[in-house]
Amino acid sequence: MTSTYNPGVHRFAVFTVCWTILLFVAGALVTSKDAALSVTDWPTSHGALVPPLSSLQGGDLFEFSHRVFAGGLGLLTLALAALLWMKEKRPWLRWLGLIAVLGVAVQAVLGGQVVIRLLHYWLPVIHACFAQIVFGAVVGIAVFTSKWWVSEQPQLADSGTPSIHSLAILNAAVIYLQVILGAGFRHKEIPIWPHIVGAMLVLGMVIWTAVALRKRFSQSRELSRTRILLHAIFGAQFLLGLAAYWSRLTTADAPQPMPVMVTLTVIHTIVGALLFAFSVLVVLACHRLVPRGREVAATASRQVTTG
Repeated sequence: MTSTYNPGVHRFAVFTVCWTILLFVAGALVTSKDAALSVTDWPTSHGALVPPLSSLQGGDLFEFSHRVFAGGLGLLTLALAALLWMKEKRPWLRWLGLIAVLGVAVQAVLGGQVVIRLLHYWLPVIHACFAQIVFGAVVGIAVFTSKWWVSEQPQLADSGTPSIHSLAILNAAVIYLQVILGAGFRHKEIPIWPHIVGAMLVLGMVIWTAVALRKRFSQSRELSRTRILLHAIFGAQFLLGLAAYWSRLTTADAPQPMPVMVTLTVIHTIVGALLFAFSVLVVLACHRLVPRGREVAATASRQVTTG
Protein backbone atom coordinates (compact mmCIF):
# COMPACT_ATOMS: atom_id res chain seq x y z
CA MET A 1 0.00 0.00 0.00
CA THR A 2 1.22 3.51 -0.85
CA SER A 3 1.48 5.85 2.13
CA THR A 4 0.81 9.47 1.25
CA TYR A 5 2.39 12.35 3.10
CA ASN A 6 -0.08 15.19 3.59
CA PRO A 7 1.79 18.15 5.12
CA GLY A 8 -1.42 19.98 6.02
CA VAL A 9 -2.78 17.02 7.98
CA HIS A 10 0.52 16.55 9.78
CA ARG A 11 0.79 20.22 10.75
CA PHE A 12 -2.76 20.20 12.04
CA ALA A 13 -1.97 17.07 14.10
CA VAL A 14 1.10 18.81 15.57
CA PHE A 15 -1.04 21.85 16.40
CA THR A 16 -3.50 19.55 18.18
CA VAL A 17 -0.63 18.11 20.22
CA CYS A 18 0.46 21.63 21.23
CA TRP A 19 -3.10 22.54 22.16
CA THR A 20 -3.30 19.43 24.34
CA ILE A 21 -0.20 20.59 26.21
CA LEU A 22 -1.91 23.95 26.85
CA LEU A 23 -4.90 22.02 28.18
CA PHE A 24 -2.58 20.18 30.57
CA VAL A 25 -1.25 23.54 31.79
CA ALA A 26 -4.80 24.77 32.40
CA GLY A 27 -5.72 21.57 34.23
CA ALA A 28 -2.57 21.62 36.35
CA LEU A 29 -3.32 25.22 37.35
CA VAL A 30 -6.82 24.21 38.48
CA THR A 31 -5.42 21.59 40.85
CA SER A 32 -2.45 23.66 42.04
CA LYS A 33 -4.69 26.68 42.72
CA ASP A 34 -7.26 24.53 44.60
CA ALA A 35 -9.84 25.69 42.07
CA ALA A 36 -11.38 22.33 41.17
CA LEU A 37 -14.79 23.08 42.68
CA SER A 38 -14.87 26.82 42.06
CA VAL A 39 -17.54 26.14 39.42
CA THR A 40 -19.92 23.57 40.89
CA ASP A 41 -22.14 22.90 37.88
CA TRP A 42 -21.41 21.06 34.61
CA PRO A 43 -21.60 21.27 31.60
CA THR A 44 -22.70 24.83 32.28
CA SER A 45 -20.63 27.26 34.35
CA HIS A 46 -22.67 29.22 36.89
CA GLY A 47 -25.77 28.30 34.88
CA ALA A 48 -24.48 29.41 31.48
CA LEU A 49 -22.34 27.86 28.76
CA VAL A 50 -20.42 31.13 28.54
CA PRO A 51 -20.83 33.08 31.79
CA PRO A 52 -20.09 36.83 31.95
CA LEU A 53 -16.38 37.42 32.38
CA SER A 54 -17.17 39.72 35.31
CA SER A 55 -18.47 36.67 37.20
CA LEU A 56 -15.23 34.73 36.76
CA GLN A 57 -13.01 35.68 39.65
CA GLY A 58 -10.17 33.77 41.31
CA GLY A 59 -10.60 30.03 40.99
CA ASP A 60 -13.62 30.43 38.71
CA LEU A 61 -11.38 31.83 35.97
CA PHE A 62 -8.94 28.89 36.19
CA GLU A 63 -11.73 26.32 36.13
CA PHE A 64 -13.61 27.94 33.24
CA SER A 65 -10.36 28.37 31.25
CA HIS A 66 -9.74 24.64 31.63
CA ARG A 67 -13.18 23.94 30.22
CA VAL A 68 -12.58 26.30 27.28
CA PHE A 69 -9.31 24.57 26.38
CA ALA A 70 -11.02 21.16 26.73
CA GLY A 71 -13.82 22.25 24.42
CA GLY A 72 -11.23 23.50 21.94
CA LEU A 73 -9.51 20.12 22.00
CA GLY A 74 -12.81 18.44 21.25
CA LEU A 75 -13.29 20.60 18.16
CA LEU A 76 -9.68 20.07 17.05
CA THR A 77 -9.87 16.29 17.34
CA LEU A 78 -13.14 16.29 15.40
CA ALA A 79 -11.52 18.33 12.64
CA LEU A 80 -8.44 16.11 12.69
CA ALA A 81 -10.55 12.97 12.40
CA ALA A 82 -12.41 14.51 9.45
CA LEU A 83 -9.12 15.38 7.73
CA LEU A 84 -7.82 11.86 8.26
CA TRP A 85 -11.01 10.38 6.85
CA MET A 86 -10.79 12.57 3.74
CA LYS A 87 -7.03 12.53 3.10
CA GLU A 88 -5.61 9.40 4.67
CA LYS A 89 -5.41 6.07 2.83
CA ARG A 90 -4.52 3.94 5.85
CA PRO A 91 -7.82 2.64 7.35
CA TRP A 92 -6.32 1.98 10.79
CA LEU A 93 -5.17 5.62 11.03
CA ARG A 94 -8.65 6.84 10.12
CA TRP A 95 -10.04 4.77 12.96
CA LEU A 96 -7.37 6.05 15.33
CA GLY A 97 -8.62 9.58 14.61
CA LEU A 98 -12.15 8.52 15.59
CA ILE A 99 -10.82 6.80 18.71
CA ALA A 100 -9.11 10.07 19.69
CA VAL A 101 -12.44 11.88 19.37
CA LEU A 102 -14.12 9.23 21.53
CA GLY A 103 -11.30 9.54 24.06
CA VAL A 104 -11.77 13.30 24.33
CA ALA A 105 -15.53 12.78 24.80
CA VAL A 106 -14.96 10.23 27.58
CA GLN A 107 -12.44 12.57 29.18
CA ALA A 108 -14.99 15.41 29.13
CA VAL A 109 -17.58 13.21 30.86
CA LEU A 110 -14.99 12.19 33.45
CA GLY A 111 -14.19 15.86 34.05
CA GLY A 112 -17.86 16.57 34.56
CA GLN A 113 -18.17 13.69 37.02
CA VAL A 114 -15.21 15.08 38.97
CA VAL A 115 -17.28 18.22 39.58
CA ILE A 116 -20.65 16.55 40.07
CA ARG A 117 -19.26 13.94 42.47
CA LEU A 118 -17.29 16.59 44.38
CA LEU A 119 -13.84 15.04 43.74
CA HIS A 120 -14.83 11.68 45.27
CA TYR A 121 -14.21 8.07 44.17
CA TRP A 122 -10.70 8.67 42.79
CA LEU A 123 -12.35 10.47 39.87
CA PRO A 124 -9.72 13.26 39.72
CA VAL A 125 -6.98 10.61 39.50
CA ILE A 126 -8.82 8.69 36.77
CA HIS A 127 -9.44 11.96 34.91
CA ALA A 128 -5.74 12.88 35.07
CA CYS A 129 -4.52 9.44 34.01
CA PHE A 130 -6.98 9.00 31.15
CA ALA A 131 -5.83 12.36 29.80
CA GLN A 132 -2.38 10.83 29.26
CA ILE A 133 -3.88 8.04 27.14
CA VAL A 134 -5.69 10.58 24.97
CA PHE A 135 -2.46 12.57 24.68
CA GLY A 136 -0.60 9.46 23.59
CA ALA A 137 -3.19 8.83 20.86
CA VAL A 138 -2.87 12.40 19.54
CA VAL A 139 0.93 12.20 19.61
CA GLY A 140 0.72 8.91 17.72
CA ILE A 141 -1.39 10.52 15.00
CA ALA A 142 1.18 13.30 14.65
CA VAL A 143 3.93 10.71 14.23
CA PHE A 144 2.00 8.51 11.81
CA THR A 145 1.21 11.50 9.57
CA SER A 146 4.84 12.73 9.51
CA LYS A 147 7.03 12.51 6.43
CA TRP A 148 9.59 10.54 8.44
CA TRP A 149 7.12 7.77 9.23
CA VAL A 150 6.00 7.22 5.63
CA SER A 151 9.48 7.60 4.14
CA GLU A 152 11.81 4.70 3.50
CA GLN A 153 13.98 4.00 6.52
CA PRO A 154 16.97 1.64 6.89
CA GLN A 155 15.96 -1.34 9.01
CA LEU A 156 18.10 -2.28 12.02
CA ALA A 157 18.94 -5.66 13.52
CA ASP A 158 18.21 -6.25 17.20
CA SER A 159 20.54 -8.83 18.70
CA GLY A 160 19.76 -8.26 22.38
CA THR A 161 17.47 -9.85 24.94
CA PRO A 162 14.80 -8.81 25.77
CA SER A 163 13.89 -7.34 22.41
CA ILE A 164 14.01 -3.57 22.10
CA HIS A 165 10.26 -3.62 21.41
CA SER A 166 9.53 -5.33 24.71
CA LEU A 167 11.94 -3.05 26.54
CA ALA A 168 10.43 0.12 25.07
CA ILE A 169 6.88 -1.00 25.91
CA LEU A 170 7.93 -1.88 29.46
CA ASN A 171 9.58 1.52 29.79
CA ALA A 172 6.36 3.26 28.72
CA ALA A 173 4.30 1.09 31.09
CA VAL A 174 6.51 1.91 34.08
CA ILE A 175 6.37 5.62 33.27
CA TYR A 176 2.59 5.42 33.02
CA LEU A 177 2.46 3.68 36.39
CA GLN A 178 4.42 6.61 37.77
CA VAL A 179 1.85 8.96 36.22
CA ILE A 180 -0.86 7.12 38.18
CA LEU A 181 1.15 7.30 41.42
CA GLY A 182 1.90 10.97 40.87
CA ALA A 183 -1.77 11.75 40.25
CA GLY A 184 -2.73 9.78 43.35
CA PHE A 185 -0.37 11.82 45.51
CA ARG A 186 -1.25 15.13 43.87
CA HIS A 187 -4.96 14.55 44.51
CA LYS A 188 -4.28 13.39 48.09
CA GLU A 189 -5.40 9.80 47.59
CA ILE A 190 -2.06 8.17 48.49
CA PRO A 191 1.05 9.22 50.46
CA ILE A 192 4.28 10.38 48.83
CA TRP A 193 6.34 7.22 49.29
CA PRO A 194 4.75 5.15 46.43
CA HIS A 195 5.53 8.05 44.09
CA ILE A 196 9.14 8.12 45.32
CA VAL A 197 9.47 4.36 44.78
CA GLY A 198 7.95 4.82 41.34
CA ALA A 199 10.54 7.47 40.50
CA MET A 200 13.31 5.01 41.33
CA LEU A 201 11.68 2.37 39.11
CA VAL A 202 11.47 4.86 36.26
CA LEU A 203 15.12 5.81 36.78
CA GLY A 204 16.16 2.17 36.48
CA MET A 205 13.91 1.60 33.48
CA VAL A 206 15.13 4.68 31.62
CA ILE A 207 18.76 3.71 32.20
CA TRP A 208 18.11 0.14 31.03
CA THR A 209 16.32 1.33 27.89
CA ALA A 210 18.94 3.97 27.08
CA VAL A 211 21.84 1.55 27.56
CA ALA A 212 20.15 -0.98 25.26
CA LEU A 213 19.64 1.69 22.61
CA ARG A 214 23.28 2.78 22.87
CA LYS A 215 24.75 -0.71 22.72
CA ARG A 216 22.51 -2.13 20.02
CA PHE A 217 21.84 0.86 17.74
CA SER A 218 24.70 3.31 18.14
CA GLN A 219 24.82 3.66 14.35
CA SER A 220 21.25 4.97 14.17
CA ARG A 221 20.98 8.74 14.32
CA GLU A 222 17.27 8.63 15.22
CA LEU A 223 17.63 6.16 18.08
CA SER A 224 20.74 7.93 19.39
CA ARG A 225 18.79 11.17 19.59
CA THR A 226 15.91 9.30 21.17
CA ARG A 227 18.22 7.92 23.87
CA ILE A 228 19.69 11.34 24.67
CA LEU A 229 16.28 13.02 24.84
CA LEU A 230 14.88 10.25 27.04
CA HIS A 231 17.71 10.83 29.52
CA ALA A 232 17.33 14.61 29.35
CA ILE A 233 13.56 14.70 29.86
CA PHE A 234 13.69 12.25 32.74
CA GLY A 235 16.59 14.13 34.36
CA ALA A 236 14.66 17.40 34.17
CA GLN A 237 11.54 15.70 35.54
CA PHE A 238 13.45 14.15 38.45
CA LEU A 239 14.92 17.51 39.48
CA LEU A 240 11.57 19.23 39.06
CA GLY A 241 9.98 16.60 41.29
CA LEU A 242 12.46 17.35 44.07
CA ALA A 243 11.92 21.09 43.64
CA ALA A 244 8.13 20.76 43.58
CA TYR A 245 8.10 18.66 46.77
CA TRP A 246 10.46 21.10 48.46
CA SER A 247 8.14 23.98 47.56
CA ARG A 248 5.16 22.05 48.89
CA LEU A 249 6.91 21.43 52.22
CA THR A 250 8.16 24.99 52.65
CA THR A 251 4.76 26.56 51.88
CA ALA A 252 2.62 24.03 53.74
CA ASP A 253 1.50 26.63 56.30
CA ALA A 254 0.71 29.33 53.75
CA PRO A 255 -2.94 30.51 53.74
CA GLN A 256 -3.17 29.94 49.97
CA PRO A 257 -1.15 28.23 47.24
CA MET A 258 2.07 30.18 46.80
CA PRO A 259 3.41 31.14 43.34
CA VAL A 260 6.64 29.16 43.73
CA MET A 261 4.74 25.99 44.60
CA VAL A 262 2.19 26.50 41.84
CA THR A 263 4.85 27.18 39.20
CA LEU A 264 7.10 24.25 40.08
CA THR A 265 4.20 21.82 40.45
CA VAL A 266 2.63 22.82 37.13
CA ILE A 267 5.95 22.50 35.28
CA HIS A 268 6.59 19.13 36.96
CA THR A 269 3.15 17.92 35.87
CA ILE A 270 3.63 19.06 32.27
CA VAL A 271 7.11 17.57 31.93
CA GLY A 272 5.73 14.32 33.34
CA ALA A 273 3.14 14.28 30.56
CA LEU A 274 5.88 14.97 28.01
CA LEU A 275 7.99 12.15 29.44
CA PHE A 276 5.15 9.67 28.98
CA ALA A 277 4.48 10.99 25.47
CA PHE A 278 8.15 10.62 24.63
CA SER A 279 8.14 7.05 25.93
CA VAL A 280 5.35 6.40 23.41
CA LEU A 281 7.57 7.94 20.72
CA VAL A 282 10.36 5.54 21.72
CA VAL A 283 7.98 2.60 21.20
CA LEU A 284 6.94 3.94 17.80
CA ALA A 285 10.51 4.66 16.68
CA CYS A 286 11.59 1.12 17.58
CA HIS A 287 8.58 -0.28 15.76
CA ARG A 288 9.41 1.74 12.65
CA LEU A 289 13.16 1.07 12.53
CA VAL A 290 13.59 -2.41 14.01
CA PRO A 291 11.77 -5.32 12.33
CA ARG A 292 10.17 -7.81 14.65
CA GLY A 293 11.53 -11.33 14.60
CA ARG A 294 15.03 -9.84 14.25
CA GLU A 295 14.82 -9.96 10.49
CA VAL A 296 16.63 -7.15 8.74
CA ALA A 297 15.52 -5.67 5.45
CA ALA A 298 17.73 -3.40 3.40
CA THR A 299 15.04 -0.77 3.19
CA ALA A 300 11.42 -0.40 4.24
CA SER A 301 8.98 -1.48 1.57
CA ARG A 302 7.08 1.77 1.53
CA GLN A 303 6.47 4.14 -1.34
CA VAL A 304 6.02 7.83 -0.56
CA THR A 305 4.08 10.40 -2.50
CA THR A 306 3.43 14.02 -1.60
CA GLY A 307 -0.10 15.29 -1.58
